[in-house]
This record gives sequence, structure tokens and C-alpha cells, in this order.
Amino acid sequence: MTALSLRRLVAAVTLVGCLGIVGCSASGPSGETDAASSPDHQGGAGLSGELTIFAAASLSGAFDQLAADFEEQHPGVDVRPISYDGSSVLAVQLIEGAAADVFAAADEKNMTKVVDAGLAVEPESFASNVLQIAVTPGNPESIDSLAALASDGLAVVLCAPEVPCGTAARALLDDAGIELRPASEEQNVTAVLSKVKSGEADAGLVYRTDVAAAAGDVTGVDIAGAERATNVYPLSTLRDAANPTAATAFVAFVLSESGQRVLAEYGFGAP
Repeated sequence: MTALSLRRLVAAVTLVGCLGIVGCSASGPSGETDAASSPDHQGGAGLSGELTIFAAASLSGAFDQLAADFEEQHPGVDVRPISYDGSSVLAVQLIEGAAADVFAAADEKNMTKVVDAGLAVEPESFASNVLQIAVTPGNPESIDSLAALASDGLAVVLCAPEVPCGTAARALLDDAGIELRPASEEQNVTAVLSKVKSGEADAGLVYRTDVAAAAGDVTGVDIAGAERATNVYPLSTLRDAANPTAATAFVAFVLSESGQRVLAEYGFGAP
């Protein structure tokens, strides 16, 4: 072999060796891309952007906590201040064009309105709730049952009939054969509770979770057979969601073991 041929052979072997080294630095033994150059390590891939949620008023404490926990898990997501109101009010707003990523209702009827309008994907049930009688602290009027609410001189406040808490209240009253003329009918359960807390009303029919949240400001009286008017809460991602990826992840989080634990802590039952 000539000197020139020997030099060419050495150069070829060196080149092949270099290519092999480059190949090893780009992939591991299984041919997978080096973790250091994968998308998850280049800018921290994950959820981001704003998330807009419409939720029933009775969910306020629990959903504020769920939103905070979700943001902690996904620092790139900014959950906007949640819009809380009666489910019927929120459903109308969505149907009339209000923008949101997630809708959580206190009953299936109002969720169905949004789904039937083509605005939401198939909803998932995530919680349940029953009514209690909220009275002023110490129960000075000695209200101990639904029948007692019909006593002369009592100012009793209910949710409006189209609002889930109002639908449930009338179902219980009708089932018990009790005729009641409320002092007012409110558009969400928070307004009913506020009237009892302020002394404007002697009693109001609200959710068990609302009484628990207002401990010290009101006293709760259990209703015999309250489970006959149990409200099941559904939630869904909106079809025109501006942030569908984060919306889907939030729904999954609410349904997860961690999300269900938060809801249980706030007094909600399983769906």
C-alpha cells in the first residue's frame, strides 16, 4: 500500500468515527432524542394563556380553590376572575354570545340549554348538593321544618323558579304539600343567603354548602327528605373556547381525585 493510500484510509476511518460520535450525542441507545434537546426542555412546554370560567354561584368557594390549585400546577395559565351567578342567568349569557372556556352549572336543565344551542361539548357530572333552611344565628324563630316556613309573619326568601336552587325548593315544598308565598325570589343562591345574613329575611332555602360557608352568620336546619331534590352539577368545555387545551385540562382536574377532594371539603357530595 502506498503512503497516499494509507493516508486516505486513516482519513476515512477518522471520518466514520466522528459521524458515530455525533450520532451518539444526538440519540441514546434506543434511538430516542436526547432529553436535553426535546421540546419539554426547550422553553418548558405546558399549558398557558387565560382561562375563563362561568360557574353557578353555589360553587364560589370551591371553584376559587380549584382555580388556585390549577394555576399552581400550571403556572403558565391565568384563570380570570370566575363569573358566578345563577345557572339560568349564565346559560342565557352564553346563548346570547358571552365568551367562556368552561361552564359549570348547578343543574342539568340549564346545562342542557347550552348543549342544545350547540355551544358545549358533552357535559360531565362532578358534584351534588341538597338544600337546607338557613336561619339567622341561634334560630330565634325556632324554625325546625319546611312546614314551619309557612307560619304567619315569617319573611322567607327563595331562589327564582328558573334557578336550580329555586327548582329544588319548589319540588320539596310541593312534595310536602306546603303553600308558601316568599318575601322575594332571587336570581342566585348567594342573594338568598345575603338576605338571611343581613336580617332582611327570617329564613331562606339554600344549599347545604352555602350554610357551611357562612358558618357563624347563619344557622342551618336540615330538611327531612332533602335528598329527593338533589341537584347534580355538570360542567363542560365550550365549543368556541379561546383556550380549549386549558379548558379540557381544568375539567379533567375537577373530575380528578384531587378536584373531588376539594369539592368534598366544601361539603359537596359525589355526582
